[in-house]
Amino acid sequence: MSGQVLIVVLLGLIASIEDLWRRNISNWIPACALAAGFAWQFSQRGWSGLGSAAAGAAAGFAVFLVFYLLGGMGGGDVKLMAGFGAVIGVGRLLEAAVWTAIIGALLAVAVIAVHALRKFANKEHKGPPAAIPYAPAITAGVWLSLVPR
Repeated sequence: MSGQVLIVVLLGLIASIEDLWRRNISNWIPACALAAGFAWQFSQRGWSGLGSAAAGAAAGFAVFLVFYLLGGMGGGDVKLMAGFGAVIGVGRLLEAAVWTAIIGALLAVAVIAVHALRKFANKEHKGPPAAIPYAPAITAGVWLSLVPR
């Protein structure tokens, strides 16, 4: 297992567990991903790796910033994608964002379906569906972008 995969697996699991459990992603998790991404990229490609890490972090931040500003995503999700962007670089980040969107959509459909079933089974059940912790979708999307083809 490469260092890149190890970073993504460990920090992705930690972020996902915390987001599911506390509905929050602590700042140290994306900060570690960012630092590890810069270190890994530098170790693999020298100074040009630092540029790749910076471009990946900026792209990861920019991709999800729009959703954050629209109120559909938390700040921790934006920072997590920026940290993972540093690890995987801008080329893989775009693929990871697509995978993340697909997985996120599937999770949203599942949450809506469960909400509808609960509402049907219990007529008194009111309110909108619960918010979706997005770190698992981000993590799975990044993992899938690293699968060799």
